[in-house]
Amino acid sequence: MMTTTSPPPVTEAMLLRDFSLEMTGKDTSKLDEARGAIPPGTRINVTYLGNENLQMRLDAARAVNGFGFVPVPHISARRLTSRDELKVFLAALREHDAQAQVFAVGGDPAQPHGPYADSLQIIRSGLLQEHGVRGVGIGGYPEGHPQISRETLWSALVEKADALAAEGLSGDIITQFGFDANAVLTWIEEVRGRDIELPIRVGVPGPAGVKRLMTYATRFGVGTSASIARKYGLSLTNLMGTTGPDRFLTALAAGYDAARHGEVKLHFYTFGGLDTTSRWIDAFRKGLK
Repeated sequence: MMTTTSPPPVTEAMLLRDFSLEMTGKDTSKLDEARGAIPPGTRINVTYLGNENLQMRLDAARAVNGFGFVPVPHISARRLTSRDELKVFLAALREHDAQAQVFAVGGDPAQPHGPYADSLQIIRSGLLQEHGVRGVGIGGYPEGHPQISRETLWSALVEKADALAAEGLSGDIITQFGFDANAVLTWIEEVRGRDIELPIRVGVPGPAGVKRLMTYATRFGVGTSASIARKYGLSLTNLMGTTGPDRFLTALAAGYDAARHGEVKLHFYTFGGLDTTSRWIDAFRKGLK
């Protein structure tokens, strides 16, 4: 009689293979301090914030490249004032060999500053391939978005995945950070049910103060009910405490099934604590061995 064996259980260490990080232009000096704790070749996303200029973004991408990591510059569609501004940015990235992978997002402004209302228009612009871009990350929202309906989010995700394929670009999905591993896994199953096979990088909040995490969660519309907060390790009565994502990672690993969820990796939001997050990940990985 033929017997079958079940695949080995997924561990936190397996999910932590090929994780990615996020930094701002202001974190460039901190990258030098953090690099000893970051594996070579790690993807590091560089944000496109309103209080940063072109030089800050380029300096950050160049530093990422120079230290042996893979820069993934953000392109904030609604912050761009013109097609020429996008061309200048992409050309500058290419000059520093930092253009191969980008992350396209609509961005915070409610109204576009120029011709691009969303990241789909960036993908379809034709400028990415023209400047050597090969892969584009797009956003995912397992717990929804405070200003966008669920139906609109799903429609946009499908459209962007189809557009990447039509434009000959590879891609992945980077989710907004969250605290509820079950909600994330349920959302990933629905992504696969809609025939989207792009790799997914689950957004994870790096270790930070409880008050700071709650502030970011409120800002981005992330669910933080009392039960979820307790499960994650947040103390709603001690906002001065700190917490790391270890409970979230354990729950995510316990519920992850490659057959249902496909390719899943992790993306860490550092909230300005690039060195702290990098060292936390390094220590956590070593503790799993």
